[in-house]
Amino acid sequence: MPLLDLRGIDVSYGDAQALSNVSASVEEGRAVAFIGANGAGKSTILRAIAGLSPALRGEVLFDGADITREAPHLIARRGVAMVPEGRRLFPTLTAEENLMIGSLSGRRGYWTLERIFGLFPAIREFRRRLPSQISGGQQQMVSIGRALLANPRLLLCDELSLGLAPRVVGEVYKAFAQIRASGNSIVLVEQDIVRARAASDAVYCLLKGRVSLYGASRDLTDQQIAHAYFGS
Repeated sequence: MPLLDLRGIDVSYGDAQALSNVSASVEEGRAVAFIGANGAGKSTILRAIAGLSPALRGEVLFDGADITREAPHLIARRGVAMVPEGRRLFPTLTAEENLMIGSLSGRRGYWTLERIFGLFPAIREFRRRLPSQISGGQQQMVSIGRALLANPRLLLCDELSLGLAPRVVGEVYKAFAQIRASGNSIVLVEQDIVRARAASDAVYCLLKGRVSLYGASRDLTDQQIAHAYFGS
C-alpha cells in the first residue's frame, strides 16, 4: 500500500479548474517529483495533499486513511509537513525560533535541532538572526529545517530552487540524500527538470492540470519530457 495515494482528484479555484482527474502515488521512503510549466497545477498538488485546497472530487489517501477533506492541522499531525514556496518564515522570530515552530507538532522522531545543525551547519552561525538579516538561501535552509523538525513521514517541497543562486541550490539539494536516508518520503515540485530528476525516483509531468507523463526518473528521455512539458 502506498504511503500517499491520489485517486482521480479535481481541484478548482472558483471557475478555474487547476487539477483534473489526477492520480499519483508515493511509496514509503521514496521521492516523487512533479514538473511542469507555470500554471500546470504543481503547487496545487501539494495544497491538496496538505488540506489547503481540498479536492472537490476524487480521494487523497495517506497511509490508507482518507484525508481528502481533513483540516490542515490534522493532516500535519498525521505526519505531513510542507516547505512552502517563498519560505514563509515568521519575520519577527529568529532563525532558531522559526525552526522550533516545527517541533510544535508534538511528533517524535529522527530529526532534532542538533541534527538540523548537522544537515545545514551554517544555521548554527546565524541562529539568532531574523529572516530579514539572512540570505534567501539561508532562509530556505531554515524553512526545510522547520518542516523536518515536525518529524513528518511525508515532506512536501514547493519550488526549492526558486530565486536562489545555483551554488546555493546545489547545497540545498545535496542535503536531500541525508533527508531520504532518515526515512522521509518526499513529494517535490520543481521547474528545474534536471534537479527534479536527480533528486527523485519517479516523475509526474503536469500539463494544464492533467498528468501528461509518468515514469521512473532514470528511464524518461529528454524528448519524452519535452513533449509532455510543452504538449508539442
